[in-house]
Amino acid sequence: MCYDINTSTQTQALRAFRKFGLSAVNEIRENLEEFTDLPLFHTSGFSHPELLIYTDRSPDFPEVATWGLIPHWINDEEQMKKIWNNTLNARGETIFVKPSFRESAINNRCLIYINGFYEHHHFNKKTYPFFIQRKDEKPIVLGGLWSEWKNPVTNGTIISFSIVTTEGNPLITKIHNNPKLKGPRMPLILNEELEDEWLNPIQDELDKKSIKKLIQSFPEEELKFHTVRKLRGKEYIGNVKEIFQEYVYEDLEF
Repeated sequence: MCYDINTSTQTQALRAFRKFGLSAVNEIRENLEEFTDLPLFHTSGFSHPELLIYTDRSPDFPEVATWGLIPHWINDEEQMKKIWNNTLNARGETIFVKPSFRESAINNRCLIYINGFYEHHHFNKKTYPFFIQRKDEKPIVLGGLWSEWKNPVTNGTIISFSIVTTEGNPLITKIHNNPKLKGPRMPLILNEELEDEWLNPIQDELDKKSIKKLIQSFPEEELKFHTVRKLRGKEYIGNVKEIFQEYVYEDLEF
């Protein structure tokens, strides 16, 4: 699963910076940042934060989107609020089948840039949060799905997204050991050379197969991790820099 992440405007602007340089970053800060919840040293998808995503219709300059995909066929806000806690993640194996994701998987894929993500480890009936990032500390690029929903009451539109997940690699399997889960999951992480492929349009079954082939576990040897302060409950210190810094638990054996 991927319900907790860390990201910033600088990280989320990276793709635009590669294409257009510093002027794009300045434009993002001036015109888009105020409509987001950035920076996010820690956020939970269940709070439905506003982030930046790169869509297949705007691959080089980001759009503001809400975490928790809202399919276009949702009828009203009540139905919307019931579904979006269940669409924070989309299982890569079934995105072309599930009604909530099927159309987005074919027509609306996106990229989400983050610094890292958090997973919880279970030990002696307690949970311990870990922060996971690339060993080289470069931004992690996640494959996602997006949708645009029009509110029939207000006529306003909401762009929303879901993070695609795949089977956990051995590292994630060791960390993400919740006994209630059928199997450990991890977000779909794409290397730079695969980013554009994820956004490529699907015109036939061959294209669909090409997208499916990208849904793979990221190599564990390219990731590093450390324990952090609690992300839930009374001990949670909030969206501050200290939240993703290493915090040692003396009672944890790992």
